Amino acid sequence: MSEAGQELVHLVWGKKAGPRGLADTIFCRWAQGFVFSDSESTALEQFEGGPCAVIAPVQAFLLKRLFTSEKSTWRDCPEEEQKNLLCHTLCDILEMACSDNSESYCLATWIRGKTTEETASISETALAVEELGFERFHALIHKRAFKSFPELKDAVWDQYSAWTNRFGVLLFLYSVILTKGIENIKNEIEDATEPLIDPVYGHGSQSLINLLLTGHAVSNVWDGDRECSGMKLLGIHKQATVGFLTLMESLRYCKVGSYLKSPKFPIWILGSETHLTVFFAK
Repeated sequence: MSEAGQELVHLVWGKKAGPRGLADTIFCRWAQGFVFSDSESTALEQFEGGPCAVIAPVQAFLLKRLFTSEKSTWRDCPEEEQKNLLCHTLCDILEMACSDNSESYCLATWIRGKTTEETASISETALAVEELGFERFHALIHKRAFKSFPELKDAVWDQYSAWTNRFGVLLFLYSVILTKGIENIKNEIEDATEPLIDPVYGHGSQSLINLLLTGHAVSNVWDGDRECSGMKLLGIHKQATVGFLTLMESLRYCKVGSYLKSPKFPIWILGSETHLTVFFAK
């Protein structure tokens, strides 16, 4: 893996990531795609604990995209419409993550010409079990850069099968990080040594959730920045498109600011001790 690739892995999984430092079960729990429910055609399914930190924000923005369309009902969504909804949603989040300091829009994709046979078996299901391990997965992906948003959109649609098959969630997470820029994320995270995904329990950090919700990987949920003992603590700087609430506030562990509590659309992610849930009003 390239030096930039190692930097990405360290940012997401921590510096001890690898065959001996990261439990196989943690990586496998994250190895799923964006899969629509058979019973609720606009709902994304989660199969194991952990990836809700990516799936929940995507679900929230998918609902926002759905409610601002001309579609009359959110309960009936044919397959082609699901594809368009998901791809538009992924593009919305990538566009939000592309800051002034970002070099270009980026996608994490399979290396062309090397993965046809190796990924054929994982293309049949969104949650295959043991085909690719941590090291092999990272050896088979690379970064593609796009100078314009229309180019990115075309590539997102072309890569639809990758989003919905195994590793789709990770490929998208890496795409957001690469688009935002690793250094830009490090400058926003309160503790740059803390990985975005906990290597022991597998849950996503608040910085990861905020990155996908607002385009900024800040570690706090209050409005604006604060100073504590001469240290600048970054918060949320403007009204979010979709919101965030947490049960931790009822226990007085934190206080969510109005930018996340009162979003532009009546869609919220609710954080509990172990999970993220999306709820909305229409």
